[in-house]
Amino acid sequence: MDEIKQLKQWVDESERIVFFGGAGVSTESGIPDFRSVDGLYNQKYDYPPETILSHTFYRKRPEEFYKFYRDKMLCLDAKPNVVHKKLAELEQQGKLTSVVTQNIDGLHQAAGSKRVWELHGSVHRNYCEECGKLFDARYILEGTGVPVCDACGGPVKPDVVLYEEGLDSHTMQSAIYDISHADMLILGGTSLAVYPAAGLIDYYRGNRLVLINKSTTPMDSRADLLIQGRLGDVFACL
Repeated sequence: MDEIKQLKQWVDESERIVFFGGAGVSTESGIPDFRSVDGLYNQKYDYPPETILSHTFYRKRPEEFYKFYRDKMLCLDAKPNVVHKKLAELEQQGKLTSVVTQNIDGLHQAAGSKRVWELHGSVHRNYCEECGKLFDARYILEGTGVPVCDACGGPVKPDVVLYEEGLDSHTMQSAIYDISHADMLILGGTSLAVYPAAGLIDYYRGNRLVLINKSTTPMDSRADLLIQGRLGDVFACL
C-alpha cells in the first residue's frame, strides 16, 4: 500500500514526531467510543451522556453521575494495543516528542510513553475537593454512591474535564509547544470535532500532516497524507 510506504518513510526521516489521538486509539483495546454508531452517545439512559458528563449534572446529581461513571467510564482492565506500544517505541527511539491525547484511560502511560499530554484528564487521578488527598481509580470503582475522602470526608472528584469545564492551561500550552515544533504530526482515531482540542492542529507548521481515521473528518483536505482505515492495522505495519 503506497500510503503505508509513505508513512514509514516519513517516520524514518522525522525526529520530532507528535501524535494526536482520540477515541479510535482506545476502541481497539475494548474501550467504547462516545460518538460511533454503537458508542455511548447512542445508548439509552435517563439523560444523554453529554448531560451526565457535565459540571452542572455532577454538582446537581452526583449519585447519578457516579452510577454512569462507574458503569461506562472506568475500563480498568483494558490493555494497551499495538498503537500505544508502537508510539512508546518511537519515543524510546528518540523520534517521537510526545503524545497529545483526548482519552482519559491512561493506556499510553501503561504502554511506556513518558511525555503524554492528557487534554481531558485521567480516570487514574482523583482528588478530595476539601483537603486535596489523591485517590486511584480503584477507590472510585469499588465504592458506592458518591465517593468520599477517607481522611476528611469531603467529596472525591475525578481529574477529568467535564463538559462546561476548561482545559488545563499547562497541558494545553505544552501540547501547543510540541505541535508547533514538530516536523511531523500524526492525527489518529479522532473525529476532530471536539474543540478546543481539535484546534491544536492549527499550530502545526510543517508539511507532514498525516491523518489516519476510519471515517472522514472535517480536516481531511488539509492532510499531506490521508489514510482511511483501522489505526491498529496501520501501526502494525510500521
